[in-house]
Amino acid sequence: MTYVLATRNRGKLAELVTILADAGVTEQILTLDDIEVPDTPETGVTFAENALLKARAVVAATGLPAIADDSGLSVDVLGGAPGVFSARWSGGDDQANVNLLLAQLSDVPAEYRSAQFVCAAVAVWPDGREAVELGSVTGVLTFEPRGDNGFGYDPIFEVATDDGPRTTAELSSQAKHAISHRGRAFRALAARLVG
Repeated sequence: MTYVLATRNRGKLAELVTILADAGVTEQILTLDDIEVPDTPETGVTFAENALLKARAVVAATGLPAIADDSGLSVDVLGGAPGVFSARWSGGDDQANVNLLLAQLSDVPAEYRSAQFVCAAVAVWPDGREAVELGSVTGVLTFEPRGDNGFGYDPIFEVATDDGPRTTAELSSQAKHAISHRGRAFRALAARLVG
């Protein structure tokens, strides 16, 4: 079976293909760069709603089963923001989003900088079946970016590891996938794709 992975985000694409392959998904994976599908507005108010919107649009346009996700950062002291607006928080690129969030939290002490990365991973089939899996990882936000691996808010999202606190941008790809919100959600979804 062929699946269409509904993303154009290069960083996310590399992560998802690796996670799915490691979880045993051996089917052919196409991306939005391989086929013509118009961009889908993310008008949902939850990560699951946005992921389902994207996957359903791909199925409608191609007749192929689709895999999609929506994910983001939920900062406790900001009432869960940026949430579903994570990628568009500043209106700019990843660095602008990080800079804005750090500025917004500049006077927030370390003990109040808790946050979660959240991911909704979905699959939608042409026959109308749908699968939704959620994954999350809890951490704290740093005061300065650290690390070169990953993308988005990875350089300021710190997790506990056996080697001490590290941002997800300081972890190897393999270590990040083992604990990440996307890794957790997509491993659960993969079990439904190959099962």
